[in-house]
Amino acid sequence: MFIYLSKKIAIPNNTTLRCVAWNREQGYIACGGENGLLKVLKLETATAQYPVICLCWHPVPQRAPQAILVSAGANNAIQAWARLDRKVANRRLMAEQERLILEQPNCADVYKVLTSKLHTSDWVSESLWYEEMINNRNKSVVRCMKWNADGQKICIVYEDAQYPVICLCWHPVPQRAPQAILVSADANNAIQAWARLDRKQANRRLMAEQERLILEQPNCADVYKVLMSKLHTSDWVSENVSFNQDRLHISGLWYEEMINNRNKSVVRCMKWNADGQKICIVYEDGAVIVGSVDGNRIWGKELKLQLAYVEWSPDGKILLFGMTNGEIQVFDNTGNFISKLTVFCLSNVTGAVHIAGIEWYNGEYGFVEPNCPCLAIVYDNGRCQIMRNESDENPILIDTGMQVAKSQWNHTGSVLAVAGSQRAASADKDVNVVQFYTPFGEHLRTLKVPGKQMFSCSWEGGSLRIALAIDSFIYFANIRPDYKWGYCSNTVVYTFTKPERAEHCVIFWDTKNNERYVKYVKNLLSISACGDYCCLATRADDVSGQYVLVLCNSIGTPLDSKYIELEPGYVTMTKTHIVAASKEAFYTWQYKTTQKLTTMDLSGKRRGGTEKLYHVDDVPSGAGGDNIDFSKAFQPTQDPICCISASDKMLVIGRESGTLNRYTMPLVALSNKHVLNCRPHQMALNCNSTRLAIIDISGVMTFFDLDAKVTDANGQEVVGEHLKFERKDVWDMKWAEDNSELIAMMEKTRMYIFRNLDPEEPVLSSGYIAKFNDLEITSVLLDEIMKDPENPTADNILHLEIKSLRDSRDLLEKVGIEDAQQFIEDNPHPRLWRLLGETALEQLNLKVADSAFVRCKDFHGIEFIKRLGNLQNETMKQAEVAAYFRRFDEAERLYMEMDRRDLAIALRKKLGDWFRVVQLLKTGSGGDDVQLEEAWNAIGDYYADRQKWQQAVTYYVQGRNQERLAECYYMLEDYQGLEKMVQFLPENHKLLPEIAGMFVTVGMCEQGVEAYIKCNRVKQAIDACVHLNQWNQAIDLAKQHNIKEIDSLLAKYAQHLLEKKKELSAIELYRKASHYLEGAKLLFKVADEEAQKGSKPLRIKKLYVLAALLIEQYHEHVKSTSKSKAKGKSREATSALAGLLEEDSASISDTKLIDNAWRGAEAYHFYLLAQRQLYEGYVDAAMNTALQLRDYEDIIDPIKAYSLIALSSAANRAFGTCSKAFIKLESIESASPEGKSQYEQLALDIFTKHSPKDSKNTRSDAANYANLVAEGDPKLPVCIATGRTLVDYQFWVCNTCKHCAYEQEVQSRNFCPLCHSPM
Repeated sequence: MFIYLSKKIAIPNNTTLRCVAWNREQGYIACGGENGLLKVLKLETATAQYPVICLCWHPVPQRAPQAILVSAGANNAIQAWARLDRKVANRRLMAEQERLILEQPNCADVYKVLTSKLHTSDWVSESLWYEEMINNRNKSVVRCMKWNADGQKICIVYEDAQYPVICLCWHPVPQRAPQAILVSADANNAIQAWARLDRKQANRRLMAEQERLILEQPNCADVYKVLMSKLHTSDWVSENVSFNQDRLHISGLWYEEMINNRNKSVVRCMKWNADGQKICIVYEDGAVIVGSVDGNRIWGKELKLQLAYVEWSPDGKILLFGMTNGEIQVFDNTGNFISKLTVFCLSNVTGAVHIAGIEWYNGEYGFVEPNCPCLAIVYDNGRCQIMRNESDENPILIDTGMQVAKSQWNHTGSVLAVAGSQRAASADKDVNVVQFYTPFGEHLRTLKVPGKQMFSCSWEGGSLRIALAIDSFIYFANIRPDYKWGYCSNTVVYTFTKPERAEHCVIFWDTKNNERYVKYVKNLLSISACGDYCCLATRADDVSGQYVLVLCNSIGTPLDSKYIELEPGYVTMTKTHIVAASKEAFYTWQYKTTQKLTTMDLSGKRRGGTEKLYHVDDVPSGAGGDNIDFSKAFQPTQDPICCISASDKMLVIGRESGTLNRYTMPLVALSNKHVLNCRPHQMALNCNSTRLAIIDISGVMTFFDLDAKVTDANGQEVVGEHLKFERKDVWDMKWAEDNSELIAMMEKTRMYIFRNLDPEEPVLSSGYIAKFNDLEITSVLLDEIMKDPENPTADNILHLEIKSLRDSRDLLEKVGIEDAQQFIEDNPHPRLWRLLGETALEQLNLKVADSAFVRCKDFHGIEFIKRLGNLQNETMKQAEVAAYFRRFDEAERLYMEMDRRDLAIALRKKLGDWFRVVQLLKTGSGGDDVQLEEAWNAIGDYYADRQKWQQAVTYYVQGRNQERLAECYYMLEDYQGLEKMVQFLPENHKLLPEIAGMFVTVGMCEQGVEAYIKCNRVKQAIDACVHLNQWNQAIDLAKQHNIKEIDSLLAKYAQHLLEKKKELSAIELYRKASHYLEGAKLLFKVADEEAQKGSKPLRIKKLYVLAALLIEQYHEHVKSTSKSKAKGKSREATSALAGLLEEDSASISDTKLIDNAWRGAEAYHFYLLAQRQLYEGYVDAAMNTALQLRDYEDIIDPIKAYSLIALSSAANRAFGTCSKAFIKLESIESASPEGKSQYEQLALDIFTKHSPKDSKNTRSDAANYANLVAEGDPKLPVCIATGRTLVDYQFWVCNTCKHCAYEQEVQSRNFCPLCHSPM
C-alpha cells in the first residue's frame, strides 16, 4: 500500500482538536475539541472558499424553490438567501447588503463575496465545505466521537466540568433502532440518548417553539431571529435550515431522547455489539450496565475493578474489560468472569502503562485468510499484540516504538492504523506518525504528519482515506491499497473475501464481453498476469509447508501448476517465465504456453531447464541449475530481497540495501550489480530492457539507465546510471509495451505520461494502470469495483489516449490530412499511421491511405486498398469502405441504392446475420429456395448454439435439415418426434443408426431395435438389447435372424457377474433371457448361504419364494416351447438356444430341485407363522404350526425348530408334546454339551411341576392327522394360512404356488399367504 497527505482543514480560532470520527456511509466528518467545539463537516470535491462561514443548501429545492441558501457570518449571523430573477434578486440583495454593512460592518466583505457569487450563473452547483451541525459548548473539551453505520448518528464525548462527556457510542445497525441512535455519557454520570427527527417532526417541534417564543416575548420583532439564535445555541441543533418567505424548513434535528443519571462515578467507555441489539456501558468504579436497543436494562453488575475500556466479541458472547492498570479480563455476555487475558506484549516492561485501544474486527467483510488475527490490543507505550481470539497463546507481537494515541482497523480488517508520536533519531522533538500493520504484524508504511501533537485518527468507510486530528487541524491522507489483481487478455482478475466463505473469491472479468467467471481459491497470496495468462500464488492446504503456483488462462481454467517450498512473497510474470522470490532466494519457471500444452509432460517430474532456484547471494553463470534444491530458500542473508522485475531479456532483483542484481534471461546468469541511493519498493523494466523505473519506499520515482556507461568517483567506467529525475508521491507505473520511451505513472490523483522524461498534461484519475499499448492506456478503477465486486460495470474501465494521439485526431478533424501527415512523420508511431490511413480511406484518398498502411505494416489494409482501386463505381467504393469500418447498415443501404441486393445478401452472410438475409430474400426477387434453406438452417444453428432447441426445431423443419432436427428432438427429449422420423425416413437411410443410438442411450430398446432393423443392422440391434439387459428380445432377434453368438455372450456375461460376486445381477440376467432354471439354481444357492449366515428369516423366505417362482416360470416356458414345437414339427430347429430350453435335458439332473421348489419357502413360512401366532397369544395354533417344522429338518435348524415346538407346547400346556421336543433337543448331535445340559436342567424344572402328558383339550392337530393316516387316508395338505391340516373336501388353491388353505381363512385376504401373488 501507499499513503500520502492530500488535504488539511483548519479549525476556526485555533481550537485544539481532541478527536475525529469519519462516517463510513455518507462521508460526514465530525471533529471535537476544546472549548466545547463540535463540528460536522461534509467533505466534497472542492475546498472551502469562505472559512468560518456556515452554508446550508435546502435539501429538496423543488419544495422550496425560493429558499435555497442559508449562510452564517463571522459573528454567527444567520441569513437566508433566495434565488429570484435577476432584477428582483439584485434589488433584494443590494438592500440586504446595505443593511448588513450598517449593522455588522465586520461582515461586509463576507457578504459582498456571497452576493457576487449569487450573481453568477453557476453558484448553486459549486462544491463547498460546509458545517452542517454546530454545537458550541464553551469551556469544554470534546474528547472523542464516533459515527454509526449509516451516518445518521454521531456520538460526542466532552471533558469539561459543566458537560464532562466521557464516552459516546453509535448504534451499529440503525435500521433496527431508527430513533435510538446516539448514546453519550458525562462525568456527572448522565447518560443521554439522542435521536434524529424526520422533517415533519422537526417542523412540528419548531412551530411549537415559535408559538412559545411569541407568547413569552411578545415584544420580539423578529421571532425567526430569536428562533435561529436558540437553534444555534441550544443542545439540539438543526442540520439543514432555510427560509421560505414566512416559514422555516428544517430537514432534521438532534434532540435528547433519554437521560440516565448515575452520580457515583465516571463513564469511561461504551460499545454496541455487532448486531446493535445490546450496549455495554462501563464506569470507572467497576459498574457495568448492559442495555437493549430500546433502552431497557438487561443486567448490571459492580465488578470492583478500575475499568477503562470495553469491547464485544464479534459473536456477542464475550466481553473484554480493560483496566486502568493495563490488565484485561474476559467475561461472558451475562457478566460472569471467565479468565484473565494474557498480555504477552508487556513482558520486560516496567512502569505504568495504559490501554490505548482494544479493537476487535467483527468480520463483516470477511477475513484476509482463515483463522486470521483480528483482536488488537494497543498500549500507550507502543506495545501491541494481535490475537486470533481471546485465548490465543501465540499472538502477533509488535513494538511500534511510539507513544500511541489511537488505533483502529480498516473496514476489512486487513490494515491496523496506529497513530501517535515518535522521537526522531536526529531531533529532540517528537514527530507525529501513523504506522500501518497487517494482521500478521508486517509493517506496511509509516506516515509522518506535521504538527505538535496527534490526538485521534479515523478511517473512511471504504478505507481509502484516513483523517488525523492534530492540533487545530484535520489532515487527510489518501491510501492506495495493494489489491491482489492482474490484467490479461482484456480480462481483469481480482479477488475479495466474503464473510460466509473461508476462501478468496477470484473473479475473472472479461471486459470485452462483460462476462464473469468465479473461482474460489484457498490461501491465496498474490495474483500476477502477463499476456494471455495469469498466475495464482497460494499456500498448500496441508501441513507440508509448500506453496503452489497455478497457471490459469483468462477464464480461470488451470493449465499447469508447480509445488515449491519457497514462500512466494514477490511474484512477477513474463510471456515465458514466472519468477517467485522470498526474502532469501528466487525461483524461475518456464511455463508452457498453449502451443506447448499439447506436449505436456504428464509424468509429474521436474524437467531440466524449465525450473531454476538460486540464493540471492549466489553468482549463477547460466549453466546447470537443473537440480532444484529448496534448502537454499532457507539460508539467511544479510541483504534481503525487497522487490523484483522481469522481462523477456532480463531479471532485476532489488535488495534492501539498494543493490540491484541483474540477471540475463532465460539463462538466469548474473551479469551485473548496481547500487542505488534509495531502497526500492517497486520496479518496472521498459519493453527493450534498457531502462528501469523505480519507486522507493517513500513514493519517489526515479529512473535507472541500464545501458549507460559512466565514470564513477574512482575514475573507473561502470555500466548503469541513476538518472537525476524524481517524482514524489508516485504509487503506480507502467511502461508502454511498444515504445521504450513512454511510461505512465500515477502521482496522487493524477496520471502523467512521460516521453523520454518529458511530461504531458496530467489527467485526473485514481485508476490502477492495467495496460499501456498503442498510445492508449487502460486503467481499472479498482476502488469502485471493490464497492460491489460481484457486479463490475464497464464504467470501471478507463481508456485514455496520450497527447500525440489526441493531437493527431484533432488535426485530422479540424485542419486536414496534409498537416496531420507532416505531424505524424515528425512523431511516428504505428497507431498514428493507422489513424491517418483510416481517415484517408474515409475520404477515398487511396494514395495517402496506402502509404499510411504500409508505414504501419497493415497487410490487410493494403490488400483492401488494392481491391478498392479496381472498383470503378464511387458508390461501390463508399459501400466497401463502410463495411471495412463496420458500418454495415450504411454499406447495405448503399448496395440497395445501387440495386445490388446480391451484394447486400453476401455482406450479411459474411456477418452471420441470417435473420437479415431472410428478410432480404423475402423482399423482392433476389433469392432462391436453396439460399432460403441455407438461411433457415443457419438460424437454426444460431438457436441450437444457444441451446434454444425449440426455436431451432422450427427453422430446421423449414430448412429440411433432418440431421440437426434429430439432434434437437433428442435434446428436447421429444422421442415421439424421433419415432415419427424413423417412420418417414426411407430404409437404409444414413440417419437411422444415429437415431437408434439416441434411443439406446435413453433406454428405449424397442424403438432403437426398430431403427436398427430398418437399416439392416441386426447385430447392432442385438447388442443394444444385450446392453439394456433385454435378453429375451435379444434371443428372439437371434432366432429370427439365425444368429448363434447370443448364447455364448450370455454365458460369458453371467460368468463375469458371478466372478464379481454380483449373483443377483446374474439371476436378473438369466430371468430376462428366459433361462429360469439357471436363475433359480443361483437363487436357491443365495438363499442357502443367507440361511447359513443366520440372516433374518423373512429375507430367507423371500429368496426361497423368488426361486420357486422362477421354477414356476420355467414350467410355463417349457409348456409354451412344447406347444410351438408341436405346431412346427415339419420345421427343423435351427437355433442353438433351442436345445438349452428342452424340458428333458433341463430336468434330468435337477428333478429334485424342480419337484421340491416350494419346500424352502414352506419351511420358513411355517417358522414365521408359528412365531407370529405365539406372540399374538394363539398358543394352540402356534403349537400345531410348529409341529409342521418336523418335516423340514433339512432346511430349518433342528435346534430352532424343536425349541419352538417345546416353547409353544409348553405355553399350550401340552407337556407331552413338550417332553418329546426336549427329548429330541437332548439327542441332537449338533447341540453343544453346554446346551444339552441346559436343556436337561430346563426339562427337569418343567416336568417336576407338570406331568409330561397332553390334556384332551390340547390334543394336537398332528395327532388327529396321525389317526387319519392310520385309518388308511393319504397324506393330507396343510393350510398355509393357519398351519392346520386340511380335512375338508372343499378348500382354496393358489393359482401360482398351488398351495391350499381353508376358504374361510382367505376370504379377508388379497394375496396368497405363501407366495404373495394376487388372489
